[in-house]
This record gives sequence, structure tokens and C-alpha cells, in this order.
Amino acid sequence: MKMMAMAEAPCLCARPFLAARAWRPGPAPRLRRWRPNATAGKGVGEVCAAAVEAATKAEEEEDEEEEPVAEDRYALGGACRVLAGMPAPLGATALAGGVNFAVYSGGATAAALCLFTPEDLKADRVSEEVPLDPLMNRTGDVWHVFLEGELHGMLYGYRFDGTFAPHCGHYFDVSNVVVDPYAKAVISREEYGVPAHGNNCWPQMAGMIPLPYSTFDWEGDLPLRYPQKDLVIYEMHLRGFTKHDSSNVEHPGTFIGAVSKLDYLKELGVNCIELMPCHEFNELEYATSSSKMNFWGYSTINFFSPMTRYTSGGIKNCGRDGINEFKTFVRESHKRGIEVILDVVFNHTAEGNENGPILSFRGVDNTTYYMLAPKGEFYNYSGCGNTFNCNHPVVRQFIVDCLRYWVMEMHIDGFRFDLASIMTRGSSLWDPINVYGAPIEGDMITTGTPLVTPPLIDMISNDPILGGVKLIAEAWDAGGLYQVGQFPHWNVWSEWNGKYRDIVRQFIKGTDGFAGGFAECLCGSPQLYQAGGRKPWHSINFVCAHDGFTLADLVTYNTKYNLPNGEDIRDGENHNLSWNCGEEGEFARSSVKRLRKRQMRNFFVCLMVSQGVPMFYMGDEYGHTKGGNNNTYCHDSYVNYFRWDKKEEHSDLHRFCCLMTKFRKECEGLGLEDFPTAEQLQWHGHQPGKPDWSEKSRFVAFSMKDETKGEIYVAFNTSHLAAVVELPERIGHRWEPVVDTGKPAPYDFLTDDLPDRALTVQQFSHFLNSNLYPMLSYTSVILVSRPDV
Repeated sequence: MKMMAMAEAPCLCARPFLAARAWRPGPAPRLRRWRPNATAGKGVGEVCAAAVEAATKAEEEEDEEEEPVAEDRYALGGACRVLAGMPAPLGATALAGGVNFAVYSGGATAAALCLFTPEDLKADRVSEEVPLDPLMNRTGDVWHVFLEGELHGMLYGYRFDGTFAPHCGHYFDVSNVVVDPYAKAVISREEYGVPAHGNNCWPQMAGMIPLPYSTFDWEGDLPLRYPQKDLVIYEMHLRGFTKHDSSNVEHPGTFIGAVSKLDYLKELGVNCIELMPCHEFNELEYATSSSKMNFWGYSTINFFSPMTRYTSGGIKNCGRDGINEFKTFVRESHKRGIEVILDVVFNHTAEGNENGPILSFRGVDNTTYYMLAPKGEFYNYSGCGNTFNCNHPVVRQFIVDCLRYWVMEMHIDGFRFDLASIMTRGSSLWDPINVYGAPIEGDMITTGTPLVTPPLIDMISNDPILGGVKLIAEAWDAGGLYQVGQFPHWNVWSEWNGKYRDIVRQFIKGTDGFAGGFAECLCGSPQLYQAGGRKPWHSINFVCAHDGFTLADLVTYNTKYNLPNGEDIRDGENHNLSWNCGEEGEFARSSVKRLRKRQMRNFFVCLMVSQGVPMFYMGDEYGHTKGGNNNTYCHDSYVNYFRWDKKEEHSDLHRFCCLMTKFRKECEGLGLEDFPTAEQLQWHGHQPGKPDWSEKSRFVAFSMKDETKGEIYVAFNTSHLAAVVELPERIGHRWEPVVDTGKPAPYDFLTDDLPDRALTVQQFSHFLNSNLYPMLSYTSVILVSRPDV
């Protein structure tokens, strides 16, 4: 690419640059020599005469003595011309003729742009440094520079100098080259789980310098924009989905590998994937002190960059191939009618507490990006050492910019915000004038105080670009703030409904006192969301997720077995609300195993007949077990891998789950826009119209009008006793069984193509003719109203 002429180059400043010099922290030299005022104390006439004389004398002196002028600067051996640049947008931006670099750092006294070739990066060697002049390359608190010329194949980072005083919250260290928070790909180690040269688990990292053109074909991809009430969400770990040998994919553990399994998800009835963290993180961050891996990835290094070691291309082409692989995954998901939601971790970063590494945010401007106490200590509302300073003006703009990038550039359909309650806490140095523009009478807000109208949530909720994307909050944090049902929402935020999980677990395992709460869960939790103006689909219903027991372990273990985590079983949730069905562990009597199968089906039926949005975890559809470990964040092994071989072994449960998701989609009444009314839904007990909400009740049933099915009847018997249920009488119609978790497969779900379906129904005709249905203990049933012909 030819370099543009000076007059055509973008980002020019009228002020020329000084000649290149070795970079040293400190103020830049002045550009012009100071002259005293020769007219001081003189009258007007004398001043005019003096001015003419001075001007004439100056012209004569210019011929004799050339005043010092700034010279052009060049980088990379003269290949790039160094110009002033622009302060916006932040990050590295490819423009005609070169690349603009801009980075925020309010506390730095000096800065330099560091350039790397991939070979020099591997050798931990900076190829060239471009010092940034505070006069020319700084606007406000933004440092910027434009490199005119060809930068293809180069990487970049920054050095910042300033005060290093942890007790004041400052960590400026000129010996560190830090990653730009706005970098679009981060390059470091190439292979997952393999240290760099010299067994280095934290090698130097650098950002990818973008190209001025796109190398990806979206093939006309457009957002699916499903109504949220119609979603069935599948929480998935990208690497774990295809890493096991039984996946038989060409590139296991990668975005491309997962693409080859998307048809499986479509068959399962999933129309939305919630990806566990796929931003750049270091899976070897624990390697210096243990053999554990950071498998889950909740330890972000850079929020704009896809995880390079989740791609088959790795760091090739400076990470651009990896970006394209991620885009391919999204594009191919959309082709199959599947939306993609990202799990984002804007509550802490991989830099940890004061003992952690200086990678990016800490070295750029620690007091801005982290929530700090007066003596520089890190607040730890995340439980991971630091807390992102989300409601600081610079940080909240950073988060919005990041979300916009994933929506516009990567075509992401929404976000699940990990420990989202942190985003509602007051930032460090909080003051109402800074946030609201005026003081608030009686304002006593301190750092970390929950805010009624958090500026960040306000910005995201009302952002014109983010309008229409799914926004899901994990409405609690590790600091004890629990906001399920009370998260600031602007009528657009949904929540992981942790109360749904807890109540459903209690009722299904037969705990007294939860019949009424269970009925609320089936209706979309109106006690949580209706008064605040939200709808059933603002509740993300789940029984199991990545943290906690799997569905199979929930019915197999009464206690956690986390010894392999190396934390003396101090980690992981103790309040699991699980039940082993009579015997602890996988090896149990046949009767216990049959009960466990019924219970897993009961949980899945509950998810699919509840108002709200159902979500289930990868592998639960075939009964994946983690051996009772409820906190497998550190295991890159079969414990966390989807077992495609086991899916085949447990095809009966997989079949049941596929049919239940299909049944939900067919029933208009199971995904209502608003909470069900008495005209749509009727509650029943063992007798129709007589529900039992007493403390000892373990039976809940309802009938729901449905445009496609006519009417459905759903009942849950979580007692240890069997029951014969009287069905509601419908003149001219009869009830026909569809689901009965008390029956063995394939009779647990009667499909129209089941060869002996008619015979199976006939066996219950004497009950059905009397408007009755028998239910075993711990079972759920679904019946559909049919015309009696």
C-alpha cells in the first residue's frame, strides 16, 4: 500500500512533531523560543512604531538564525510516518492510509505506543516504541497517535509512566507493556493449556492492529429477533461441547468444531445458545501455584477479544482468523434458527487483587477501572480479588462500547451479565455532581452502595444500538447483594430466576410447604415481576446451570464431592437442595435408579410447562454427571466435556427432552405474553377445581386453554404415595395422555408415530372413561383434550 501525501493523510495536526528521540518519561520540550514583550510601558504610538521595527528586525533575524522547527517523525525503519492522530474512537482504528491509536489514561504522565512483530512478541521483545508527546498526542485524558503507512502483520501495546503507589491506587510501571482495553484480538500463547517458551504461563500479550477492510462474508445474515417468550435457552461451554473424543469433529474444542454440532441443538429444540465466557482469558492463570486450569473462563483479560485458543486458527494472521471463526459460529447458528447470547463478566478481571499481574486495566489507569478503598485496597464484591468500577463515567462508556461492538460487528443477539448486581453499585469516588450534574440533598452514597438508578444500567437500557437485544442479569453478587425480582430493569432486563430454581427443587423432591410457591413458578413468578411492570418472560427459569449440580447429580447426591478441586471442599455451594432418592452415589439399586429417572423428567417437564423462558445446561438432556462436584471451574477433562457417547447410551432421556421442547413450542398457552388469568388457567387438586395449598400438600395440577391443543392438563405428584386423580369434566371431549414420567421409555411420552400407542392408551381407557388418571409417586403427567367421537 502506498503512503498518502501529507495533504491527504487523515488525523493531521497543524502542530508539527519533534524529531524522533529516545523516549524518556517527563514533559516534552517546548516548540518555540520565548521572547520578552518589547512594548511593555510604552504609549500607543510608540507601541505601533516598536511593533513595525520589531517585525522588520525579526524578518532580518530569520535569514541569519533559523528558529528550531519540528521535524517529521517515522517509525518501523521509515515505513510509517508518525502523526498526531485523533482522540476518538478509542482503540486501534484502520483508516485510509494508516491506523489511528487512542487510549484513555487520566493518571499517566507519559505514554508510548509499542509495536511488535509476531516473532518479537514470542521473544518478549518490543520491535519499536513510539513515544507520545503530551502536547501533540494528548487531548484531555486520551493519548493518541496516527501511523501513516503499512502495519499489516504488526501487533501493539502501550507503556505508561506515572506514580507507582499502590497505597494510593496507582500502578503505573514503565517496565510493563499493557494491552489496550479496546484491542479487538489479544495475541499471546498459541495452544490451549500449553505454556509459552520457558514454561511461561503469562507471556507478553499484544493487541491485533486491524485492517481497513473486512475479510468475512456474513452471507446476508440478519438478527433473528425472536420474541423472548419463545426462547428455549441452552447454556453451553464452547470448548467442553466438542472436546471429548466421542464428538468426532475435526477441530474439537473450537468454534468451528461446535458449528458441526449445531444441527444437534436444532433437533433438541434449542433456539438460543448462551455461551459461557468466550472473551480472552488465561486458562493457565492458576498454573504457578497448582495444576488446576481456569476452565470456565470467568477471568477476563480483554472484553472485546474472542478467546484465541477456542479457534482452530489460534494466533495465525494476528488473530483475525479467530475473529472470523467466531463470526462463522454466529452466522451458522442463525442459519439454523438459533440465537447466540454471550455470558459477559463486567464485574472483575483477571488482574485480581494487589498481588495480581499488571496486564491491561491496572497499568492503564487502576483508579478508574477498579473499585478502590481510600488506601488503595481493592473492593471484592466479585469474590475474585477486584471489582470493576462499572458506574465510573469512563468505565460505563467502555462497557457500552464493548456491547455495541459485539452486536454490530459480531452479530450477537444478547448478553447474560455475570454477577450483574455489581453493575448497580456506586463507583469509587462517587459523587452525584459527576453522575447527575447536580448535588442530591442528603446524599450519603459511598463506594459500593446499591443505586436505585445505576447510570450504567440506564445507559445500556436506553442505548439506541442495544435496543432489542436480550439483556439477562444474574441479579446477585458475592458481596451479599441479592436483587432477584428487584433488579433495575427499565422493562427490558430479564433475570436468572434463582428463586424459581430453589422452590422447584424443594417441591419436586417432596419438601412440605412449597405447593403455593411452586404454582407461582409455573405462572412465571408474578410475585417477583408483575408489580414492577415486567412480564413472565423476564424470568429465566432454570433448575441447573454451570455452577452447581448437574440435573443427574441433583438426584444422585445429597452432598458435594469437591475434593479434586484442591480446596478441602470449602468451595462450591453447600445449600444444594438435592435428594439422592434413597442412596448416595451412582451405584444404587434399580428401584432408586428408576426413581432418579422419573425425577429428572419431572424437572424437565416443570421447565417446559412454566411461563417464562426455560434454560437448561449442556448435557442435562442425557444425564451428564460430574461425580457430585458442584464447582468444576478448574477441570479441563471429561468431567466438563459433553459426552457424545453417553448421549447415545441414555437416548431415552434425550428423546424425552427433545419431545418436551417440541411440545412447548406447539402450545401457545405455555409461552404467554402476560401472566395467565383465571379465564386461561384453572388450579386443581386430586379433585378438579379444588387445589390444596396447605403446608402438607405435595400435589399441584392445572388446566390451561390452548389455541393449538384446545386444552392441556398438567399435574405433579411429589408425594411418596400414589394417587388416582379426578380430571376436569369437559362435555364433548375426553382427556388423552401424552406425558407420564412414571412409565418407562418410550411410553413416558406418547407420540403419534409410536407403533403401539393406541394399545397403550387403551390400557388406561377404564380410568379415562371415568374421568380419572392414576399417578405413581414422584411423577408428572400431561393430558390433552380431544373431541369425543
